Amino acid sequence: MKRNKYFPFFLISLFLFSAFRSDLPAYKLYNQKGKQTNFKKLVKEAAKADVVFFGELHNNPIAHWLQLELTAALHKIHKENLVLGAEMIETDNQEALELYLNGAIEHDSLKNITRLWGNYKTDYKPLVDFAKENHLRFIGTNVPRRYASMVFKDGFEVLDTLPETDKVWIAPLPIEYDATLPAYQEMMEMMGGMKNHSTENFPKAQAVKDATMAWQIAENWHKGQVFIHYNGSFHSDNYEGIVWYLNRLKPEATILTITTIEISELQGRLDEEQRFVADFTIAVPEKMTKTY
Repeated sequence: MKRNKYFPFFLISLFLFSAFRSDLPAYKLYNQKGKQTNFKKLVKEAAKADVVFFGELHNNPIAHWLQLELTAALHKIHKENLVLGAEMIETDNQEALELYLNGAIEHDSLKNITRLWGNYKTDYKPLVDFAKENHLRFIGTNVPRRYASMVFKDGFEVLDTLPETDKVWIAPLPIEYDATLPAYQEMMEMMGGMKNHSTENFPKAQAVKDATMAWQIAENWHKGQVFIHYNGSFHSDNYEGIVWYLNRLKPEATILTITTIEISELQGRLDEEQRFVADFTIAVPEKMTKTY
């Protein structure tokens, strides 16, 4: 049998290609039980949901890249029935955002009249521009930060003193609140666990954000649509935060959650404490370059 003279080169190329693919993976994806899965499966499951929460680490480039990739994949399936929304844009900036989406103003004008995050241009502008280019709605869901600051200082009661023109940017009052939720308990522990004014108000400031984001999603999602929401993972991990509020507003909506974590070594299965935090977990090496 005559041996093909190119066969050794084929073997060398195959080896190098395999090494390149497996030597330094940028991320691994896991299901709720911590078993490794793939992006195709994530798209399939996300396409079935009414609301998808993409929990990110704000400075993680892999999470931002996958947000855009998942959004594009869902758009191929749902077309104009896809709605985008984000924690990173506040409710009182919606009018300016829509001017940008409609082409009435340019990016520099949007930047000048809104409170864009410092990493907006690298991490969130691609998502907003995707909505603009494909004529999709993009909803700024977060409460204006000044109101969260007021709650941190003086509790929920301060919101009742606001004029009606200000209350339109916040979830309907009174804000439902369960201080026993583990996420809010954890926040109190972060403050030292001491029973004092600031400690008790710290999770309340988070709750007014969660409640407002859930309210905005509920107001802008309709049956037959898929709403993909980008937020810090803490707002949707363990099906709490925004998810807890949205379940009360839209119990009929099916929800899928994604979280992002950093780990020292990517492995075939997540550790036990990392499972059941979300429907899908994106694990990224701790050494991954940050966006800021």
